[in-house]
Amino acid sequence: MGTAESTEDVKKFYIYTIQDLFNRVFSGKIDLEYGDVVLLPDQTPSFSFNERIQGKEDFTIVWNNSDLSHVVSRFTDSALKHLIHLEKNPAKTESKIRM
Repeated sequence: MGTAESTEDVKKFYIYTIQDLFNRVFSGKIDLEYGDVVLLPDQTPSFSFNERIQGKEDFTIVWNNSDLSHVVSRFTDSALKHLIHLEKNPAKTESKIRM
């Protein structure tokens, strides 16, 4: 996440990291695709899983009975902080893109 140079990078890295986490947690029982999770900076909660994922029993069991929701929430908070930092400092992002 720290290497993201734009807000779009933050969103992409966020999704890829959540996908990797889910692959490890669910061991093939749930395959998270790119559009299954989104980062929603202007909403609470600031992330959302689509109905395809939320409707899976394996997801519901793990989400409600483990710390997965807390891990995702903490990672989301970190991603949002980096996203806000990049939004407040567009000159840094632009200078990195020009190089």
